[in-house]
Order: sequence, then structure tokens, then C-alpha cells
Amino acid sequence: MTEVVGHFLVFTIAAIGFLIAPLLIGRLVRPRLPSAEKDATYECGEPTIGSSYIQFDLRFYVVALLFIIFDVEVVFFFPWATVFGTAMQLSDPALSNEARRVLSEQLLTVPAGSITDQTAVTAATALQLGWTAFVDVAAFFAVLLVGFAYVWKRGDLDWVRTTAERKSTIGATTLPLSQVSTKKPVPVTAS
Repeated sequence: MTEVVGHFLVFTIAAIGFLIAPLLIGRLVRPRLPSAEKDATYECGEPTIGSSYIQFDLRFYVVALLFIIFDVEVVFFFPWATVFGTAMQLSDPALSNEARRVLSEQLLTVPAGSITDQTAVTAATALQLGWTAFVDVAAFFAVLLVGFAYVWKRGDLDWVRTTAERKSTIGATTLPLSQVSTKKPVPVTAS
């Protein structure tokens, strides 16, 4: 137990050192030449207009979150494509024994030369693996499509929602807010 704590302590001290060292070196080495232009707020190469305390529309957050979710999910297609492609190559019955050994080593991620002709993946096994991988990715893609349909149905992909759509969901007798008044109208008299 003491050995584990010692390793953990050394790792923690090294991590803190690697974080603090570049900050201290940068503070000691960088020039200190402040100016009004260097101290100005800078965003995207344009001068700022107005206050920096503005409210961002929530749609920016929703679109960014949806992008991250679907982008991360698509990353899972690459390892699948590697396994599926190798399995489909191995399912060819006309494949030579040497090529079958090399592809089996790639598929099973074992060292080169460790698979013999007898232990190589057969064409029938590779075909079964390919169909299993195809069904797996079809189920994965179906879940992605259900999520996409949900987001689409909710209207999160519509950047600008029209007021006509809002009126149709509220009711046809609803007045716009500009025509609604809580004060009684003052009669106008001619003088």
C-alpha cells in the first residue's frame, strides 16, 4: 500500500511541476510592454462593439451541443469500418493462405507470424463476423436516427421559428402582444 501511495505522490508532484514550470518560465521570459491596444478586448480580429455582458441566444448552445453529440458518435464508425473491411476481405474463399494469415493477424491484433494456416480465421467465420458487425452498426445507426428525428421534431434544427407557427399552436383568437393593453382606453374628445 505504501508503494502505491508513494507512486501516487510522485505522480501528483510531477503533474503540478509540469503545470507550474511553463507558467513561471513564461512570466520570467516574456517582455512587459503594456499599451492601450494590447490591453483592449480582442475577439475574432474585430474591435468589440458594446458591452461584453450580453445574453447569448440559447440556440447557439443547442446547436453546439448537437454538433458535439453527433460528431463524437460518428467517430465510432471508423473502428467498425476497419473490422468490417478486414472481415469482408477474409470472407473471400479464394484468398491465399499467406494473405489469410496476414489479415487474421490484423483482425485479431496479434504479433506477426503468430498465426498458422490452421489457426487463421476461416471464410465462414469471417462472413459471420461481417454480418454481426453489419447488424451492430445498423442498430447503432438506428439509435442515431432516432435521436436525430427527436431533435428535428422538437424544432432544435430550425434556426428561426416563425410567429405564424406559434400562433397556430396557441390558437387563432390570440392577439399579438403589440395589440394587448392592460390599461383602459382614454376617450378622445374634441376641444
